[in-house]
Amino acid sequence: MIFTKVFGLLASFGTLAAALPTTLDRRDSSSTGGGVEIINNMGKDIYLWSIADSADATMVTLTSGGNAYTESWKTNSNGGGISIKLSTTPDQSDVLQYEYTLAPPKIYWDLSCINMGSGSEFATAGFAVTSNDNGNCPAAICKPGDSACADAYLIPTDDHATHGCSESVQMTLNLGPSSSE
Repeated sequence: MIFTKVFGLLASFGTLAAALPTTLDRRDSSSTGGGVEIINNMGKDIYLWSIADSADATMVTLTSGGNAYTESWKTNSNGGGISIKLSTTPDQSDVLQYEYTLAPPKIYWDLSCINMGSGSEFATAGFAVTSNDNGNCPAAICKPGDSACADAYLIPTDDHATHGCSESVQMTLNLGPSSSE
């Protein structure tokens, strides 16, 4: 009887573990040097989720005043990319996405405004992605007030907004006023 209960308990733990989100593989940035830093220059908190093939991710609050979030390049267990979703509200009602896919020796990335509202605070404030490899890795700059930024996805077929860089690149996404510099 105890054996049956213990076995049943172990089986329940196995089922629960199978339902948990897939673990992401984080690359050691010391070996590639690559990753992204997101800097909040806006006058309010930003809510962030780094999502792979699972819709369940922990929300990170990026407080106002130049605070930053950093992420070394990760791979997705299903072979797809990673989406770092940024919102001005915890309910993800107005989302700017920094998306990337690690395919060594390259990192492919883009900005997506597809899920941003027409009066988005991100568009009002502006945002820009730059890198430590300006000669070989393009920037994407959306100036304050530019709600139709040509450097970002506005519709799903805006493939011109996808860029490829060396996996060792360090990207910086500035949200807010300093992005117009």
